[in-house]
Amino acid sequence: MSKTSCNQLRLAQNFLRSSKLVRSLLSLTSLAPGDVVYEIGPGRGIITAELAQIARRVIAVEKDPQLAEGLRQRFRAVENVQIVSGDFLRYPIQHQPYKIFANIPYNLTADIVRKMLYTPPFPNEAYLVMQKEAAQKFSGSPSETQFSILAKPLFDIRIIQELRRTDFDPVPSVDSVLLRIEQRSSPLVQKDEILLYRSFVRYGFGRWKHSLKLSFKLVFTYPQWKYLAKDLCFPLDATPSQLTFPQWLGLFECFKGRVPIYKQGYVQK
Repeated sequence: MSKTSCNQLRLAQNFLRSSKLVRSLLSLTSLAPGDVVYEIGPGRGIITAELAQIARRVIAVEKDPQLAEGLRQRFRAVENVQIVSGDFLRYPIQHQPYKIFANIPYNLTADIVRKMLYTPPFPNEAYLVMQKEAAQKFSGSPSETQFSILAKPLFDIRIIQELRRTDFDPVPSVDSVLLRIEQRSSPLVQKDEILLYRSFVRYGFGRWKHSLKLSFKLVFTYPQWKYLAKDLCFPLDATPSQLTFPQWLGLFECFKGRVPIYKQGYVQK
């Protein structure tokens, strides 16, 4: 097995087979001629070549030195493509605004998404080909997760296309999708309250009790919880994942209107 093949397996990367498919996926995005677009793990450059036809500038960050050198040779005459040899997780983003389009290594998915959502500067939009199961976790589909509830005040996250396993080389053993992450122009939680919101959500998800009623018994009285369940339309014994994102926002808004219990140690900032 070649060194490149070994690195490909180590990074758990499955490359898209068809330029036609890449163009089809790009047609689902808002990428435009004025955009600066980052690509993560360009591999053989099949996506890079199509991005170069759309964007003002393409910065492709490739961790594998051998693949990076091959990309430099392939795109040496393409003025709007820059090949960076390095790890995207440690690479400092230097452009604002910017977007991302990438078929990412599946074993680095969580780390890559966390960097996008929690390390500024944040992308205006990101389009990521990833494992379907991970995308469902991030987007809160079909049910919300702690990750999705934490991210959604600042980002709209949704699956916009499903792919076939045979769209990749090598063929993966899992299903894949295209996930869109779009920064909200108006955050649904004020930035000076986002740390409190995240603590509130983690508290609800992180207690050993099964139901939110028990998790939040030191935060809301039983009559208050009964009223909230009726007003926000969720079961009295709902678990954290049974609540929708708007229902979590409703709980948080009620919590903010009460005595600041987090100062008493129940919820830490």
